[in-house]
Amino acid sequence: MLRAILAIALLAGAPLAVQASESSHTSVIPDVQFSFEGPFGSYDKAALQRGYKIYRQVCSACHSMKRVAFRNLEALGYNEAEIKSIAAEYSVTDGPNDEGEMFERPARASDYFKSPYPNDNAAKYANNGALPPDLSLITKARFGGASYVYGILTGYEEAPDDFTLMTGQHYNKTMSGHVIAMAPPLSADMISYEDGTPQTVNQYAHDVATFLTWAAEPEMEQRKKMGVGVIIFLLAFAGIMYATKRKIWADKH
Repeated sequence: MLRAILAIALLAGAPLAVQASESSHTSVIPDVQFSFEGPFGSYDKAALQRGYKIYRQVCSACHSMKRVAFRNLEALGYNEAEIKSIAAEYSVTDGPNDEGEMFERPARASDYFKSPYPNDNAAKYANNGALPPDLSLITKARFGGASYVYGILTGYEEAPDDFTLMTGQHYNKTMSGHVIAMAPPLSADMISYEDGTPQTVNQYAHDVATFLTWAAEPEMEQRKKMGVGVIIFLLAFAGIMYATKRKIWADKH
């Protein structure tokens, strides 16, 4: 009986030992503070505009945002003329025309962000077989949300001596398994900020993580306001019902 108990204990402890031995390869998501966190949090429009600038000049070279239209940039503080100017910098395929042929035209505010590749196979071919994920919903699709995105962008390190990387791979402490195909996309002072905000990798990562959170949840501020209003209503209603109960049943005690 004693041997059986010891055997069961060893088997139960085996997964824990494996987990401990693999702990050095688990994802490390940093604890980052964002303005939109909490029930009363809101988006920082200046950070959103800076984050869009990072996406536009860096991330959009490989990553699409198929669910975001140029007109949505109005929520970031851009006016109609600015949005039309931004959209006009891109060309999109439209048609067919009267002759049945597709044609290229300048993008309009109603068009969605243009993908950098015509299809997934072209994207894989250009990135050594790796498909760059669409970033429209990335903060909702990954555990950790904005902090995960921030961690990926700031988590590049030299691989430990006992860690093997293949050609085209990079070590990243936030990535699951610590292996990522994307080279470090950010470096200090690579993008100019006109508002005097520090031009560091950490700041760039914080701003683009904020922008991608807005892209995934543009209605977040309205949802929070509605939620607070509902809670206030329920509290007031509960108070009225309690007072009514006290009044009706006062002479029954």
